Amino acid sequence: MLTIDLAEMTELEQMKAGACARIDAAQDLAALEALRVEFLGKQGSISGLLKTLGKMSPEERQEKAPKIQALRQDVADALAARKAAMEEAELEQRLAQETLDLSLPAPDMPRGTVHPVSQVMDELAEIFADLGFSVATGPEIEDDWYNFTALNMPESHPARAMHDTFYFPDQAPRGGRMLLRTHTSPVQIRTMTEKGAPVRIIAPGRVYRSDSDATHTPMFHQIEGLVIDRDIHLGHLKWTLETFLKAFFEREDIVLRLRPSYFPFTEPSVEVDVGFAIENGKRVLGGSGDEPGHGWMELLGSGMVNRRVIEFSGLDPDEWQGFAFGLGVDRLAMLKYGMDDLRAFFDGDVRWLQHYGFSPFDQPTLSGGVGARA
Repeated sequence: MLTIDLAEMTELEQMKAGACARIDAAQDLAALEALRVEFLGKQGSISGLLKTLGKMSPEERQEKAPKIQALRQDVADALAARKAAMEEAELEQRLAQETLDLSLPAPDMPRGTVHPVSQVMDELAEIFADLGFSVATGPEIEDDWYNFTALNMPESHPARAMHDTFYFPDQAPRGGRMLLRTHTSPVQIRTMTEKGAPVRIIAPGRVYRSDSDATHTPMFHQIEGLVIDRDIHLGHLKWTLETFLKAFFEREDIVLRLRPSYFPFTEPSVEVDVGFAIENGKRVLGGSGDEPGHGWMELLGSGMVNRRVIEFSGLDPDEWQGFAFGLGVDRLAMLKYGMDDLRAFFDGDVRWLQHYGFSPFDQPTLSGGVGARA
């Protein structure tokens, strides 16, 4: 049997005692790091002992390796403990020196706000997500086929005129020219073409028309909805719009009136009016427009998707039916939050944004109220 070399053990113990004493005496982290390198670095004294294990016989290695490893671990633990103690003492000193007078007023820090249009977009997405709709997007630079032809708009339709639409000189792949989309309806065509049916989507986004006054701007925001499935009828459309408007305006007394109209991409087509009253000089939605002191306000267009549009999308109109609707997001924001000039939406006036803007933490939820103001 191998005998334990008492002299060697004494040397290891002395090395440990000396290392621990020097570690305890270290005054700062820099001195402690220097000791770590001296003992445990590649050229350190304890690392040097570990390197001697390779020259030992198996019996010697089995006997001495655990003791050298224990020495290395004890020194490493001592270094870690001393470092933690020094860092804690430093933190205590900082806390003692740094004070905060809670009686002083908080500094007036500049803060940004969420634009009403962005907020209303989030509110719409929240409501329609609860109704099972997904959000679809598409390019703002469209071609003539998706923007007009596939939506059953004839060549003579007024919307195709230069004074209504922003055209590019570039030729479109399917004929005609490229243009800034005049509505988000091309997203409906692209979705049906790419994904088939059934479909249940909303398509919010920026659209462009050559118009500018207090209630119109060359660029504005629109949201359109599309449902394609089997056995869809006008009753489904009315229920969807009624449920949406009640949730958006957070009133149960929303009353709709559907009037016959004409849109090339829907048949039959209906304009949707909503009842309102004048309160404090502003229109407040709610109640029937036939009641005394009330009236009807046109809010959106809708209808059953035209058979030709379904055919253009590659679907069989005898198997698939659906409805579509569209309305202006900016107008919804004006009605809900009492704004009277659409042009202010795009002026970038900080005072207007501070007044009408929303806190970034005001996330619309159906449980908390989609229109809760910060």
